[in-house]
Amino acid sequence: MEFGLRYCNIGRYADPDQTIALAQAGEEAGFDSVWSVEHTVVPEGYLSQYPYAPGGRMPGRESEFVLPDPLIWMAFVAAATTRIKLGTAILILPQHNPVLTAKQVATIDHLSRGRVLLGIGVGWLKEEFDALGVPFADRGRRADEYVAAMRELWSSELPTFHGEFVNFDGAHCLPQPVNKSVPIYIGGDTKLAARRAGRLGDGYFPARGAPMEMIELAKRTAEEHGRDPEALNITTTIPDDLDDIPKLAAAGVKRLMVPAGSGAGPQAKIDGPEDVKNWRSVIEQYADV
Repeated sequence: MEFGLRYCNIGRYADPDQTIALAQAGEEAGFDSVWSVEHTVVPEGYLSQYPYAPGGRMPGRESEFVLPDPLIWMAFVAAATTRIKLGTAILILPQHNPVLTAKQVATIDHLSRGRVLLGIGVGWLKEEFDALGVPFADRGRRADEYVAAMRELWSSELPTFHGEFVNFDGAHCLPQPVNKSVPIYIGGDTKLAARRAGRLGDGYFPARGAPMEMIELAKRTAEEHGRDPEALNITTTIPDDLDDIPKLAAAGVKRLMVPAGSGAGPQAKIDGPEDVKNWRSVIEQYADV
């Protein structure tokens, strides 16, 4: 079992010293990855329903969301670490230009020597899409096509792509990622997200908890599309009871996310960089599960 640190660019970790201290402490303790979150803007008085809280609102006031850009954050952390992987959980992909994003992600992967994990989602905050001038209704189709276009840019000697939203011919986009690809994790706890993970993801992150129904759906969908369901890297939030970890491993979960406090709300398991070292024994205990 691998362990990642989540919510690493929010709250106190918007501070450069704190975010570096967290990442370096995680690397020393044996965490395999650190993960950022994204909202480019949080419009005041938004009406869209936040899907991960009963009241439909994110914790905190709109004016309190200090969120460094996740890709720039990854580059900053990469320069201060050597081993730990750098992830987005998640990047709201349909809000981004896929060619530019492919370039940015590949550059970070190249400079970090292959440490990028790209978690993506389709988003829920319509007002944010409106502020960015991106249509909300077709975000799912855009995400699917953007993934295909980015993989073409990352892997082909002469990248060419023609789709509904993306078109290019012979577009060299260098450097390419270290392994000619970057693992893409699909985030979300809906059936659409689970199916998307099974169809085109390298991994699946259901955002909250470990919903077995969604995990099984992702695996079934992978099999239906001629893909190996066991190759799908399932990442979930760490359970409240650590004794449940072997059960999750048996269900195919390969990484557990530990919320890093300060912005993680009631899920927080770590109060700050100083607490990270206390997880070394847990990581070592379940390393071979």
